[in-house]
Amino acid sequence: MAGHEKVNILMVDDQVGKLLSYEVILGGLGENLIKAYSGKEALDHLLKSDIAVILLDVSMPELDGFDLAEMIRQHPRFHRIPIIFISAVLLTDVDRLKGYERGAVDYISVPVVPELLRAKVSVFVDLHRKTRQLEMLNLELRRLSSSLIAAQDQERRRIARDLHDGLGQELSGAKMMVDCIQMQNQSMEWKEKAAAEASALIDQAIQQVRSISHLLHPPMLDEIGLQSSLRWYLDGLTKRSGLETSLEVQPEDFPRFGSELETTIFRVVQEALTNVFRHAEARRVGLDLAIRDGQIIIKVRDDGKGIPDSVADFDGDKIGVGIAGMRQRVKELGGELRLRNGNPGTLLEAVIPIKSGAPRFAEHLTASWDVNR
Repeated sequence: MAGHEKVNILMVDDQVGKLLSYEVILGGLGENLIKAYSGKEALDHLLKSDIAVILLDVSMPELDGFDLAEMIRQHPRFHRIPIIFISAVLLTDVDRLKGYERGAVDYISVPVVPELLRAKVSVFVDLHRKTRQLEMLNLELRRLSSSLIAAQDQERRRIARDLHDGLGQELSGAKMMVDCIQMQNQSMEWKEKAAAEASALIDQAIQQVRSISHLLHPPMLDEIGLQSSLRWYLDGLTKRSGLETSLEVQPEDFPRFGSELETTIFRVVQEALTNVFRHAEARRVGLDLAIRDGQIIIKVRDDGKGIPDSVADFDGDKIGVGIAGMRQRVKELGGELRLRNGNPGTLLEAVIPIKSGAPRFAEHLTASWDVNR
């Protein structure tokens, strides 16, 4: 549930005038006020709506507030809804105890102090909203966790296939050449040729090992930093895909940061560029990396076909594990990931705050740089 969405407040009383007064008192909260004139009508609303808090009159005909509260508490869907009793007649300690025994969170006497009632209801409204937000986040995390497990399995299969079909075949071919060299009935010229072919196959195998290693975790990310790693990746993407790529970095002597932050930035860029290559039908893609106001700002812009609004809004059913993974990586560092259509193409922007004590940051950063293109 988004923070600006209204929540439902159920007001139960058999007297129209009292319900109207509650409506006036609580109208300033900006929430959805639901009126029920009997216990039966209140139960109907509970079955149809998600209720944040209930204002409940104690003295009502047919089904009084105490009995209604007991019925509500017995239902598994409703037993956690906070109930505030309001009474003008039953005000003894025994009455209050009876109300609390039936699950009331408060027991207010008439005449009602408007500011006090509004404040109490506001507390439970905020609690309900935060609880729903937490439930949505937990649901998103469970979905993301399942997606990541599936992605890990898929990546393992891909690596296994690359090792078997590529590296394995080249090493097998090299071994066959070496075995043939050991045969006594082959001429020296043939053996020299076989040795050269075996050496070439081994060189190809070494190159494949390096490529797999770089894709899993580029060694240069640790050795010479983020900027050089990104240039290496963009150069490789241009050679593999034919995409025209560009990189703009501000400042030019981009500082080094901690391993977690640099790895996150690299993985976000890597995933974004992979999505451009696979889905965007683009000819050009540009990467901007900058520092401004204590934040690292990453922008990836292409000239492709754009994205649906549902993807830009991070609809859980529409985005893939790649986008969800990027978003989660950035959120774990306190940042924000944004997607929007660039007319043409797509613009991805990640903003990550630089935490205090980031390695070698203060000695490099002397001003703020504007990243507006």
